[in-house]
Amino acid sequence: MSNSSIVGKPMKAMKKDPYIIGLVILVLISLFLFSAYPIYNIFKTIFIGESGFDITAVQKILSKPRIWETIRNSLVLGVLSAFISTVVGFVFAYSVTRTRMVGRKFFNLIAVFPVVSPPFVLALSMILLFGNSGLISKELLGMQNTNVYGFTSLVIIQAMSFFPIAYLNLKGLLESMDASLEDSALSLGASRLKVVTTVTLPLMIPGIFSSILLTFIKSIEDFGNPMVIGGDYTTLATDAYTTIIGMHDLRSGSLLAVSILFPVLAAYLIQRYWVSRRSYTTVTGKTSQSSVFIKEKKIIVPLFIICLSITGIIVLFYGTIIMTAFVKLWGVDYSLTLDHFRYIFDVGLDTILDTIILAVIATPLMVLIGMVISFLTVRKSFPGKKLMEAGSILLFAVPGTVVGVGYLLTFNSPPLVITGTAAIIILALVFRYMSLGIEAGANALRQIDPSLEEASKSLGASGFTTFRKITLPLIKSAMFSSAIYGFTRAMTSISAIIFLVSASWNLMTVSILSAVDFGRLSVAAAYCVLLLIIVLIAFSALNIFLKQSERSM
Repeated sequence: MSNSSIVGKPMKAMKKDPYIIGLVILVLISLFLFSAYPIYNIFKTIFIGESGFDITAVQKILSKPRIWETIRNSLVLGVLSAFISTVVGFVFAYSVTRTRMVGRKFFNLIAVFPVVSPPFVLALSMILLFGNSGLISKELLGMQNTNVYGFTSLVIIQAMSFFPIAYLNLKGLLESMDASLEDSALSLGASRLKVVTTVTLPLMIPGIFSSILLTFIKSIEDFGNPMVIGGDYTTLATDAYTTIIGMHDLRSGSLLAVSILFPVLAAYLIQRYWVSRRSYTTVTGKTSQSSVFIKEKKIIVPLFIICLSITGIIVLFYGTIIMTAFVKLWGVDYSLTLDHFRYIFDVGLDTILDTIILAVIATPLMVLIGMVISFLTVRKSFPGKKLMEAGSILLFAVPGTVVGVGYLLTFNSPPLVITGTAAIIILALVFRYMSLGIEAGANALRQIDPSLEEASKSLGASGFTTFRKITLPLIKSAMFSSAIYGFTRAMTSISAIIFLVSASWNLMTVSILSAVDFGRLSVAAAYCVLLLIIVLIAFSALNIFLKQSERSM
């Protein structure tokens, strides 16, 4: 069959539905303008000079020893943080899924809490606990002039911040794994440790590598924690920001931002190559739950102690933030006060409202666009489908710093000048996080029988009407689920947005970072508490609305 006939069939079907044709064209244009073009402009800034293609400028930048030191710092931090995060995530996941230890539900709640909390909260807590005026370092241990900034603190904070990613990934894998294989090994006389090392871990290699990759990427692109507690330990994300904002060197800053992509891509290719060499299939039919949960105290007790210790540290760190927001002067006067909240509502009320307004506008847009793209890519065939799939996840796949720099370069000059406006922030949020809606929509659509939509069309309904009246109501639950996480990301975003805020439109995360820079730690803590309250209220409200809508269906 010729290529023209392959392309022709989808086109003939599309011609019968002009709404779908228009939708495809609109989505492709939008993805080009707001996803692909900003990334193109970064590379253009790096390699194109006044006289055309200019590699010498890049060579000059790369000849600076500081650049390579920053790259090395990011790689070392990323590898170590990823390894620790994955180990801790595995311990939590194994404890929750393979034992009946006391407090499993509480451990599960605590393990996912950092995912929905504001960024760099844990870094701020580290300063409050172990800094010069730290509750532990100064008040309990009597230490003076402690240096809490640098590599060690960054590793600890990133491991605490990102282990929930590994936990959620590995927990899902352990729950879906056919546990009868482990039971069989036990029945043949193998010890529990032998089963873990020879059966469980080998079968989990794809999930383990995936967890390492995800946490490595998060560590490499992390901006907030290195800015707050990194000190002299520079990373690519922070160096790109200071180079662009502080030194006004767009070319060097763009190169630093793009440099984040290379270790991320290398890690991805290594992971794909390693996993593809072997088969890890364990489920060939109906999966079975483990018939023998771990009961040996010699295993449960150590696991419980580890989980309880990590949970205690997380509770301590978040409790410190809450406490700091309500005391007069941390390290000096611990009497209770509401002055810090009065201050942020007095001075930062506009910022609070800006954050909520931008998140409220961006969330439904990212969900709706995500659902439309998932509908087109799952249910329709058309020329450019692969381009749409790639473009829709492009900004989510690249680090936030790259997104921010790309938007700064693209929309700061004609034909579309929106720098400093709410539009540029909303667009960055929508096109960076719409993949949450795409993934949720695609998963939901795969569970719906296409015959329902075909029946609608056979009765004369257009594709647009079918989507609006049949498909959309059926994927409503997925929409609200993605809205919950989309709103959280919009409220807590920092790495991309910090390049795009202005005097007219600011975000609470940027205000938190500014307060930390000026040493107003109690004010920063008050912002964190308020941001956390807003996110939890929205999270709870959307969850309640989702459950009610499910009952009404």
